[in-house]
Amino acid sequence: MRDEFEDPFEEHRNLLFAVAYRMLGTAADAEDAVQDAWIRWSSKDRSDVAEPRAYLVRITTNVALDRLRSAQSRRETYVGPWLPEPMLTSPDIADNAELSESVSMAMLVVLETLSPLERAVFVLKEVFGYPYAEIAGALDRSEASVRQLGTRARRHVEARRTRFEAGGGERRKVTERFFDAVLGGDINRLMEALAPDVALWTDGGGKVRAARRVIRGAEKVGRWLTGINGQPYAGVDPADMRVRRVHLNGEPALIVDGPDGPISTVTAEVDGDGRVRAVHLVANPDKLRAVAEGRRLPA
Repeated sequence: MRDEFEDPFEEHRNLLFAVAYRMLGTAADAEDAVQDAWIRWSSKDRSDVAEPRAYLVRITTNVALDRLRSAQSRRETYVGPWLPEPMLTSPDIADNAELSESVSMAMLVVLETLSPLERAVFVLKEVFGYPYAEIAGALDRSEASVRQLGTRARRHVEARRTRFEAGGGERRKVTERFFDAVLGGDINRLMEALAPDVALWTDGGGKVRAARRVIRGAEKVGRWLTGINGQPYAGVDPADMRVRRVHLNGEPALIVDGPDGPISTVTAEVDGDGRVRAVHLVANPDKLRAVAEGRRLPA
């Protein structure tokens, strides 16, 4: 039997983190947003709160909105491409297509191109299934304006998302073949795995060696990936590196570990033709903390 004195905040903490992470794109910012929401919740007279879950989501969404607006100005001066912070996920999340897509690196990159309000509406409506009327109340806007925001956001995302007709199992096979080619240094197999218009995003945040711009085209991406294979990176000799195959953000991924912890993660986005259309490499140490701590993204 549920304890009548159970704290609703703790009951819904995972949900609040899940909302904030999709809004902000980093575990650190999401955790800060949840903490700010807790402070507001703790200081409020809750006698008039009929639906704690809805109220807590409302607080967290608005805290995340404020943080996202502030973060956007910082990201404009970010050194090199900005990527979300990867988080470990259980392999079975990949079997839920909608859930895995909503936390995928590819989707989070697309969400970065939305306005803060569009992103909030999209996350609450398309990911968590909240009705527009409830979202309007959470954002203190009319339902008509929220519907417009939702329509714009959905069109924007649809125009940029990848549709893969085959099931998740086939998608994973394509990704694994790509990883095999990268780790084996096989340029021919690598070129076969890459889409002609593939894009490589490398996020070093100005703290470790990384491309300052997105690299585009199979030949350039293939050369870059084979060029770093077997080379020292982030001050770590290849002999001291270990590679783990894991699941990050609902998809197969690689973690490259050094003696002191992770030095990079690699994920891949597969197109409708069964080729890799985007590679996301995160090496900024600030964005590897959740992975280093073994934190898993709640479903």
